[in-house]
Amino acid sequence: MSENERADELTGAQSLVRSLERVGADVVFGIPGGAILPAYDPLFDSEKVRHILVRHEQGAGHAAEGYATATGKVGVCMATSGPGATNLVTPIADAHMDSVPIVAITGQVGSAAIGTDAFQEADIRGITMPITKHSYLITKPGDIAAAIAGAFHIAGTGRPGPVLVDITKDALQAKTRFEWPRQLDLPGYRPVSRPHSKQVREAGRLIAESRRPVLYVGGGVVKARAWSELKELAELTGIPVVTTLMARGVFPDSHPQNMGMPGMHGTVAAVGALQRSDLLIALGTRFDDRVTGQLSTFAPLAKVIHADIDPAEISKNRVADVPIVGDCKEVISELIGLLRPAERRPNVDEWRRYLQDLKRRYPTGYDEPADGSLSPQYVIKRIGEITGPDAYYAAGVGQHQMWASHYLPWELPGRWLNSGGLGTMGYCVPAAMGAKVGQPDKIVWGVDGDGCFQMTNQELATCALEGIPIKIGVINNQSLGMVRQWQTLFYQGRYSNTDLNTHRIPDFPKLAEAMGCVGLRAEEPADVDAVIEKANSINDVPVVVDFVVHKDAMVWPMVAAGTSNDDIKVARDMAPAWDEEEL
Repeated sequence: MSENERADELTGAQSLVRSLERVGADVVFGIPGGAILPAYDPLFDSEKVRHILVRHEQGAGHAAEGYATATGKVGVCMATSGPGATNLVTPIADAHMDSVPIVAITGQVGSAAIGTDAFQEADIRGITMPITKHSYLITKPGDIAAAIAGAFHIAGTGRPGPVLVDITKDALQAKTRFEWPRQLDLPGYRPVSRPHSKQVREAGRLIAESRRPVLYVGGGVVKARAWSELKELAELTGIPVVTTLMARGVFPDSHPQNMGMPGMHGTVAAVGALQRSDLLIALGTRFDDRVTGQLSTFAPLAKVIHADIDPAEISKNRVADVPIVGDCKEVISELIGLLRPAERRPNVDEWRRYLQDLKRRYPTGYDEPADGSLSPQYVIKRIGEITGPDAYYAAGVGQHQMWASHYLPWELPGRWLNSGGLGTMGYCVPAAMGAKVGQPDKIVWGVDGDGCFQMTNQELATCALEGIPIKIGVINNQSLGMVRQWQTLFYQGRYSNTDLNTHRIPDFPKLAEAMGCVGLRAEEPADVDAVIEKANSINDVPVVVDFVVHKDAMVWPMVAAGTSNDDIKVARDMAPAWDEEEL
């Protein structure tokens, strides 16, 4: 602690850094600039807070998300006013959609200049109001400590999410007396964690009476760290489980009760389980359109138990027969207590046999390219098989994201980082960076597309300079793959502006080497294992592997946007043969 900080008075900037130390923030991802510059001076002296200088503010935000997802702690990013702050909008929106706890600290022009269109002025609080849990505009140095304490509490409690703290330059420069709040004054913020016992009892009654129940599990179960309770409930009752994109790994894929991922690119067994169910036990999930398809035709025979910590999500898309507001860990624990007596458990033997048969008849698979070129599914599968389930895996957005969700080994919770709700291309590299900072002793792989990779790969320079040895597998099909798939299926193969010409421009291994990383390439199936093993053996610098894959591989199964889940296709002209009479 410096001599100035030992004095009764310190600057607002010193108060900010001391506040970050008090809340336990050990890393900040950011870039300095004029309005936030006063904060960087005391940050230079902090022995507790590591600052990682990113190459773009979007990278700072996604890195904070990756850190938060991998650790369960609140991630922190920092930027200056105007364009620095607006570059954080995408990761803030991403964190909002996927319930990721981050605090974004931005500098603002001097308080007297607000509203004058001053240099690098932007109303970032107004811009981000719809995509934050809460936001602060601080114009007095004495308010900084309470704002930071409140921001971290709000971000990490209830339904997690992003909080913005915008601080004027004069507030950072002015003197104040540091006072840490004895208690938080957050009127109106009272997240409910304990569910109402009457609603839980009613849920127990519906479960006992059901014959085709499904545990429809979303990311809220991951956020609640309720994976042990979920496994106990599933095994106690025998009820089949489906895990959404945001919940992959919360229930082991190898478990016989796991039907896989539901939705637009879900497994036939998972989609069939929801569509033929008579009771959906929806835990920490929000009935997203990518799961429901045409909402009016989704699970038409099912009653709904919907448990979520955010009351705004319950009955938002599908009306719940039994709404339960509460933390999923507590909800599941109470359900276990209610259903422990054998007479209160449903008889699901016939239902499970039906779904197991569906799972056997329609496994998620792929065809090898007829020309002998490299299959993207094979590449991703081998990354997972060679590296193992204990690694952390980040993905960009598109075909490779869906293949990663199907073919990586989802056996452990909290190992999966992806942009689910917002679908943000460019998420992978900085998120993997943040995850590696949070879990330095674990292997972190990013599975990225050649389109996504070109949006944020400059953060590889950050990784090389900061000693963050992530591994990125670029699934290089020389195109915007998911858009190309839609053009193939719905636009008569008119490939308007989806060809990236990335077979050699840029040369990804050379680009990686230019940024201080190791660059590798695999173009033949015989090269894949060796190059993955080589990447896994390098643990002192980042590694980029350019996997040159077949251009026209497609993601199957698929439910076309806006159609019923009953119209799922397992190949271009092939639908599964399921029939209500089979039950």
